[in-house]
Amino acid sequence: MGIRNFPAVKALEDGAKIWQHTFDLFRVKVYVPENDPLSDIVNFGFNAPYLLVLEEKEMTLAQAAAFAKEKGFAKMARDCACSVVFIYPTAAQGWEGADEQLFIDLVAESKIGPHYQDGVFKSRLRFSKEWGDHFIRGAIFRTFLFGYGKSADYIARHLLKTLQGEYLWGPGEISLTAAILEGLSVVPSPERRDIPVVSVGNGEEVNCALKAACDHLLIRKEWDAEEIYYSFLRPMKRWCGVLQMQEDMEEIGMAEEAAYAVVPTSPENLGDDMGTETHPIGYIAYYKKGLLDQGKAPLVLAFHGGGDSALHMAHVSGWYRVAQRNDFLLVCVENHLNSTATEVMSLLAHLKAKYPIDENRIYASGFSMGGIKSWDLYQEYPQVFAALAPMSATFDVGLNVYGRPAPAAINRDTPVPLFYAGGEISPLPELPFQGQKCADRMAYVLQVNGVEKEYCLDWEKRNEWRHPIFGISGDRTEEIYDASRNSNLIIHYYQSADGAERTAFAYITGQGHECREHTCEQAWQFMKKFRR
Repeated sequence: MGIRNFPAVKALEDGAKIWQHTFDLFRVKVYVPENDPLSDIVNFGFNAPYLLVLEEKEMTLAQAAAFAKEKGFAKMARDCACSVVFIYPTAAQGWEGADEQLFIDLVAESKIGPHYQDGVFKSRLRFSKEWGDHFIRGAIFRTFLFGYGKSADYIARHLLKTLQGEYLWGPGEISLTAAILEGLSVVPSPERRDIPVVSVGNGEEVNCALKAACDHLLIRKEWDAEEIYYSFLRPMKRWCGVLQMQEDMEEIGMAEEAAYAVVPTSPENLGDDMGTETHPIGYIAYYKKGLLDQGKAPLVLAFHGGGDSALHMAHVSGWYRVAQRNDFLLVCVENHLNSTATEVMSLLAHLKAKYPIDENRIYASGFSMGGIKSWDLYQEYPQVFAALAPMSATFDVGLNVYGRPAPAAINRDTPVPLFYAGGEISPLPELPFQGQKCADRMAYVLQVNGVEKEYCLDWEKRNEWRHPIFGISGDRTEEIYDASRNSNLIIHYYQSADGAERTAFAYITGQGHECREHTCEQAWQFMKKFRR
């Protein structure tokens, strides 16, 4: 899988770009409109539609670019900061010789992440910094397939059903999000009722069959890309096989502001901007409309997982809904692995100048590699934060997000209220019983936060631990049911010598490596008790 060398990109007169590549079962042409420069800093790909145009007859590059403009795909892609991907089979019989494997392979060749250029996802090894293969850039959980004539027939015959393939983190369901079918010559028989269909210019027999088989159906006599997308398709995504409707921020009274700050590059930066004088840090701010008119507000910085984005963190974790319910300013930081804890302090200075922030109520949280970034803040800048909530990851004590020793002596004597949570069945070491570094991290926090307990955290002797998960039971335990996932968040609270409960370690039953809104809500309920 993957494209070994970066494809040859052709610049068009209007500022757009286009490139092509041949895979085993299909050829692609990727049209990339000229976008706002902000889209090079803030990754909008999580919310952007993956626009897949299945050509009825194979077009040239010039014809594909003209088609994208004529049909309105170019404007949609420009508005959403994404690309238009044209597909045609390599089989001699065209669409009549293609089956579902073509779509399965297409999904496997599609990825989204922090490194991208000209409609290409660029894979990179986190620590060696070596570049790997390239893929078509597109969010496979927002695949919108447009077929017309023979390509519409192909979709109707092969893709309106459950499909398995390469999902975000490995094998999983890859069923398409929605299909737009124009000029069908076959009567479709969808096997999945929850696959939305837009029927364009089809006859009564086709539309009657779709009405009987589809829970989400839009019928139009003519194609209007903008109307169809914004009135019907825009909120749809298929997350882990389940069709979901994403909330519209304007409709629910939330502000969503994407921006960036230019910060000095610190000497310990080992990210993409290593060695530069300055670099931008992108972010997306969320807050309830009217909140910032009421005076200074609490701030929560949120850091995404290693291959994710600020939008991914806000939506998958549900942090923006936690902010809406609890009246705080949420700032999700983009590509934070490209920035150090010191540079996060520069970003914080920028945010303080831009928003009315209560300096006594600044908090941070993160998932996976974002959890590591939260640990960096605990180690390097403990005096800044009222509380922290790293989740689902830790490195050895003293190492930073790059797996290197912190640039200065780490915190040993400044207590920071801390909520940590991990998955009970995670394949990664998140909790003390899953790895020595997790046990060491727990011992470190208990010591810094002044918890006077005996540390019996030798991982090799975990079968002898007094508590099977944490080694040391909390002074108080709370079990909170998560109805959305039929699981329990079990929190152990550890009392400091002065009687305060500054330390909470939690695990989630039945959870692997993921971040859930229920846990984020409880993390906030813990953090909000504290001021710096």
